Amino acid sequence: MSDERRPSAPNAAPARASAGPPAAPAGREAPGSPAAPTGARPGTRAPAAPAPDPAPIALGEPGHAIGVYGAPRPAVPQRLPLTPRFGGCASGAGGGTGADAAAGFRRLPAWLKVDLPGSGDYGDTRSLLRKQKLVTVCEEARCPNLGHCWSRGTATIMILGELCTRRCGFCAVGPGKPNGYIDWDEPRRVGESVAAMGLRHTVITSVARDDLKDGGSTIFARVIEEIRRRADTVIEVLIPDFRGHADDLQRVVAAGPDVINHNLETVERLHPVVRPSARYERSLELLRRVRESGAAIKTKSGLMLGLGEREDEVTQALRDLVAHGCQLLTIGQYLRPSPNHLPVIEYVHPDAFREWGRRAEAMGFEGVASGPLVRSSFHADELAGTVRPGESSKAT
Repeated sequence: MSDERRPSAPNAAPARASAGPPAAPAGREAPGSPAAPTGARPGTRAPAAPAPDPAPIALGEPGHAIGVYGAPRPAVPQRLPLTPRFGGCASGAGGGTGADAAAGFRRLPAWLKVDLPGSGDYGDTRSLLRKQKLVTVCEEARCPNLGHCWSRGTATIMILGELCTRRCGFCAVGPGKPNGYIDWDEPRRVGESVAAMGLRHTVITSVARDDLKDGGSTIFARVIEEIRRRADTVIEVLIPDFRGHADDLQRVVAAGPDVINHNLETVERLHPVVRPSARYERSLELLRRVRESGAAIKTKSGLMLGLGEREDEVTQALRDLVAHGCQLLTIGQYLRPSPNHLPVIEYVHPDAFREWGRRAEAMGFEGVASGPLVRSSFHADELAGTVRPGESSKAT
């Protein structure tokens, strides 16, 4: 982790210690300790009851508590080493995507070559993000569109740290153990940055935080509230699945974003390998819950091609998304971030992406962006109808 993005000491939560009572002197029972059973020898104690789940711990902000899974430990993020991610999930489910996982990188076709960053508003965008100590998915996920988007003055801010508790086979975001760390000042800094950037459409995403009992939904809600206080902008959030917990999802819905995006990523057959900690049906159910909440929120999802999916499987995934209320769709090419990630099975031709876009629109999606370099938040303002193609994404 670089020094400029390392959590500062004032925001770090104190080490958590056991909340049990102090030990009693030898030969005496501690107050409130269980009495010895009838007939037991003097000085013996009843068997200890099973320890309850740890109570929610206030992580850095008085009056606010979020439960943390696992044994009490210092709330200090811990980066984990990169290891191969193409062997399926820990249970052994999934057997690969149909190609030699150890195969080398395939040469990029011409349509996937992009210009180096540095033009337009690139420098100003980078400076602002560094000043506010914010993380972007553009950098962490090694997005090929970073230069294009930053030159337009736009960026997708990634909250809740830069360490993900999951190890998806396609994703470049670093794995780690956040250990319950929460930066309570982050929502304010995000709100100020969005206001300073003057964006008409803002995209916020996060790492998966399975260490937190609310999945990070509280911070998502606070970020939305801080942006609303400071900027007149359409707010799109790209959220994790919150392990299927409806109350965590509802917390985000209640905060009132304009678009909720949750990516299905791939076809059902490949989920155990591509997304071993996720579930195909769970992701579809999340979209359905948002659509049926009654809130004026558009639903959005995305798929990657090139992982070995069949045409009929992609068609079924599109049908499932429509059936569960998905309105906006992105389809893009999977690009292998490193030799530790899943191999690319096929570089899909741009003509095939155009055809998938036409099919998706015919199925009933309100808006579709389909192309080799399309990513979840690529020109998200245009896909959601915030701006027309070619219009500036900045407020005038």
